[in-house]
Amino acid sequence: MIKIFNDSLEFKDKLIPETILGTAPLTGETYFGHRARLYQLDLHRNPENIAKIICSAYDEGVKGINLVNDDALLEGWKIAQENGCNMEIISTIGKREVDYLAPNYEKSKNVDWIGDIELFSSMGSELMLIDEFIVDGYDWDYIEKILKEINNRNILSGIITSFPFETINKLLDEEVNTDLFDFLMIPINKLAYMMDTPSFLEKERNELNILLQKLDKKIIASKVLAAGIQMPEEAFNFLKTLNHIDLVTIGVASEKEVKDDFNLLFNML
Repeated sequence: MIKIFNDSLEFKDKLIPETILGTAPLTGETYFGHRARLYQLDLHRNPENIAKIICSAYDEGVKGINLVNDDALLEGWKIAQENGCNMEIISTIGKREVDYLAPNYEKSKNVDWIGDIELFSSMGSELMLIDEFIVDGYDWDYIEKILKEINNRNILSGIITSFPFETINKLLDEEVNTDLFDFLMIPINKLAYMMDTPSFLEKERNELNILLQKLDKKIIASKVLAAGIQMPEEAFNFLKTLNHIDLVTIGVASEKEVKDDFNLLFNML
């Protein structure tokens, strides 16, 4: 079955858009390499430009956005809302600046996650995801503490990981209460870029599919464009052949990319 990602997922009496606007380009994440500096100058320092991209995505039919607690991003979101561009908020809890090449997972826990939950709860976020640099430290007691706080507010919860194979195996093999969350965001693309596998061919895809079936969570695909390395048409054609993906998050860095990428995604057969 080919999935089009142009609807909403109904889950526990809530509707979560199947396509989510990713915000990594808008905050200038360092894994974009030399382009990160351009994104920081053009977007992160100009909330008005962030708002233009959000509104352009909204006009193209994107009804969800992945927000993190970042001043410029939230200012851009506020401007977009003032212009009538409102989306469902899928928030990331515990996001902070981390060196992707040599992450300090212990330091990543030193973050005001309660403040993030309070903030995004007040903004009406229906789904909260714990940031990858907290999750990939594998301090399950700490992670469960955050999940319980989210669940106590009747908000859907999930986790993000940069290591789909390792993390899912740990979730299945270790003493982790997986009933505490319903969503898992993982990097997934044809090139295996930023995934914990040297390749993502049929063998690896089957292995991941088996793991995801065992875990039985709603899956959000991220980094589907491999940080801009993968051409959108090829990336989306590949994405739609994967039967274990429920939602997708896609980051764009310009209004032209918004029109080109989301038009392509929503109109491919």
